[in-house]
Amino acid sequence: MKFTKMQGAGNDYVYINGLEFVPECPEELAKKISNRHFGVGSDGLVVILPSEGCDFRMRIFNADGSEAEMCGNASRCIGKYVYDKGLTDKTYISLETKAGIKYLTLYVKDNHVERVRVDMGVPVFSPENIPVRYSAKTVLSEPVNIEGMLVKMSCISMGNPHAVIFLDDLERYDLHKLGNVLEHHPLFPERTNVEFVKVIARDCLRMRVWERGSGETLACGTGACASLVAAVMNGYTDRKAVLKLSGGDLEVEWNDDNNHVYMTGDAVTVFEGEYYLE
Repeated sequence: MKFTKMQGAGNDYVYINGLEFVPECPEELAKKISNRHFGVGSDGLVVILPSEGCDFRMRIFNADGSEAEMCGNASRCIGKYVYDKGLTDKTYISLETKAGIKYLTLYVKDNHVERVRVDMGVPVFSPENIPVRYSAKTVLSEPVNIEGMLVKMSCISMGNPHAVIFLDDLERYDLHKLGNVLEHHPLFPERTNVEFVKVIARDCLRMRVWERGSGETLACGTGACASLVAAVMNGYTDRKAVLKLSGGDLEVEWNDDNNHVYMTGDAVTVFEGEYYLE
């Protein structure tokens, strides 16, 4: 099976051209191929498929085999993949995901995509649609006790669930422990992604992320979007900021006019190879 390893801000996935080959059990393949010692090594598996109503369709599987609704970094890499490999000559493409249709603007240099802007859609605040078990109309800066530590949590969906926690020091706490506990907390019936965020300035945030099904990763595009939205709602930043992630920077803007969140960042091909299926 041919594959391409790609990364966006350090968030790395193995990509398969599903227009040519579709694995029988992508959930099991994701677990094997993502293993950094016995597989290719990645945060998960992405299968690029044909779509009836869009240019392409995406299925994405976390490193533990669970299927995710959406991934912003993977979406950018798909834009690079389909253009660089001649599957499209468009620089504005539609992508079908389990979280709805996303629109990608490709920035091309020397016939290769360098950066991609993704229309991530409208943030969702209603607890039942995130989902999070909470009686209030929104979950913004709400206290929650995690392993004896009281933190304030803001919950938002960008097509997948996010719990955003603002801290004054991202190195002071055991974020692996906090992230794992929050991911599996009874508040979240479908588990959740967790973002730990420090406000640097009104146009700059530092973020670490614990991704549902993958653990701590170097970046999360939907998480960066959720973090900016949470920062705006809590009065910490303006509606446009640079998100400094462990794997690189993302530019995120929450548009005033249409309420859509836009994310711009790099997309990089790391290497290509063949994986021998058992």
